[in-house]
Amino acid sequence: MFSRSPRRFAPRDDGVMLPALAGAVAGFLVGATMVATRFVIDQSAPASLALLRYAVGAVCLLPPVLMAARVRFRPRDLAPVAILGIVQFGVLIALLNYGLQFIPSALGALIFSTFPFLTMLFAAALRLEALTWAKAAGVILTIAGVALVLGEKLSVGRLDGGGWLGVAAVFGSALCGAVCSVLYRPYVARYPPAQVGAFAMLASVAFLAVPAAWEGFFDALPRFTAGGWAAVLFIGVSSGVGYYLWLWALKHATPTRVTIFVALSPITATALGALLLGERITALFVLGLGAVAAGLWLANRG
Repeated sequence: MFSRSPRRFAPRDDGVMLPALAGAVAGFLVGATMVATRFVIDQSAPASLALLRYAVGAVCLLPPVLMAARVRFRPRDLAPVAILGIVQFGVLIALLNYGLQFIPSALGALIFSTFPFLTMLFAAALRLEALTWAKAAGVILTIAGVALVLGEKLSVGRLDGGGWLGVAAVFGSALCGAVCSVLYRPYVARYPPAQVGAFAMLASVAFLAVPAAWEGFFDALPRFTAGGWAAVLFIGVSSGVGYYLWLWALKHATPTRVTIFVALSPITATALGALLLGERITALFVLGLGAVAAGLWLANRG
């Protein structure tokens, strides 16, 4: 099972440092957008906010797309890239938001942290990435670190039917992310990451326009405070930049070595929550941070 050789067309790690740095920044930006979303979510409906978020993100990716205007998508690649964008930014977010209606957000964050573990299994099942003991141990260690970071907020309690439905929905969202992270590989290898990201985001915007319309998004101009607009702009720009870095890292490293940096998201959200929202930092956070750092080192070493 472990250490088997991937197929000859498997993704090749083009060094560790730069892809790891890109993945780390993307993970940090995801955590920062979580905090910004908590700040502005009461000023907008979920689908409407997601629509604005990815519309701004797509606009951010347009300059590098225009610079690579001579690169054209093959017609047969348009539908797969669009579907990947819809699944990653539409279906994933819908499942996550639905699940969080039934379970605590900390439990949802822990379940979602299985994202890199699922990515590792899926990539290994397709023989696109070698499965090693060090990589598996690193991924598991980051999940344990996330559990420690969440600390006292993590309360499973007694789950009823709705609770288990919420667990399944959040797990499904993590699975969507894992599948997309693996299946993006041939497209980011063939086209500039910014081009793939812009097209995928635009496809998700078209998809999100339907639930946003149901929420009344197009009936009147969005009403945000000045701080709310600043948060929306930050969320959108962070999404565009983070997504580009994510795809660039997937182009140059194996999916597991990129997605494992998702573990930095709850750490970033907790740290920024303490800094900006006055939330408490515990000793478990420090232990969890150490466990995540050790897991990242194990998964990316050599």
